[in-house]
Amino acid sequence: MNVSAKTEDFAPKATAAIPDGVYAETVLSVEHYTDRLFRFRMTRPAGYRFRSGEFAMIGLMVGEKPIYRAYSIASPSWDEELEFFSIKVPDGPLTSHLQKIKPGDTVLMRKKPTGTLVLDALTPGKRLYMFSTGTGIAPFASLIRDPETYEKFEEVILTHTCREVAELKYGFDLMEEIRNHEFLAEIVGDKLKHYPTVTREDYPFQGRITDLMESGKLYTDLGVPPLDPAIDRGMICGSSAMLKDTKELLEKAGLTEGANNKPAEFVIERAFVG
Repeated sequence: MNVSAKTEDFAPKATAAIPDGVYAETVLSVEHYTDRLFRFRMTRPAGYRFRSGEFAMIGLMVGEKPIYRAYSIASPSWDEELEFFSIKVPDGPLTSHLQKIKPGDTVLMRKKPTGTLVLDALTPGKRLYMFSTGTGIAPFASLIRDPETYEKFEEVILTHTCREVAELKYGFDLMEEIRNHEFLAEIVGDKLKHYPTVTREDYPFQGRITDLMESGKLYTDLGVPPLDPAIDRGMICGSSAMLKDTKELLEKAGLTEGANNKPAEFVIERAFVG
């Protein structure tokens, strides 16, 4: 669940006592991609466990009270740090503050992660599609860096659709990181395919992912056959309209929606906003 903050706000510096039952972690690094997107890394609490693809409730003290929003954990479960990828909303209750954090600042995090974009919610298959728009790429940033993903699937396809080319950079940075990683590079090999598209600028791959699926261009470009419920699995994270439209296309192809307690052919992260 990757928040993309529509209603979010935070104060980088805590001005009141930290609430009971939450972690208070330290910001380690911040990278601003555009005037709308940034990522940050922070310390990981000792003993904090999560499954790659899950989200956490993170927040800041704003005045005398904490404000939280759900954010996908972008780092894989084995990482010693926690990474998050966020949009910036000028008047967002949380992100108007969160976008101003700097190394050394404190971010709050509730103790229990959750979410449906986990490998356990899918039945076994051959090819895994990860359909994302905007900051919806965050849970997949976790999953594409988890060796278990490549133990369960022979081929992993990450689609990332944004309005402008500059907004795709986080995805390209992830690919570069994997290619240069001491053990991930060998594990991933050529199993991972990255399919970036934009909707408002000229680019080799243009258009909404749903249009590219319906026209068949997505499959032609990737050199794979159309969706087949016998071997293909899907995960979807993005805006509410994108979730609805992509879900309809997967169901039209014969795939069934699953959940943690009932694995099936595809899953959706509904906690994502924006």
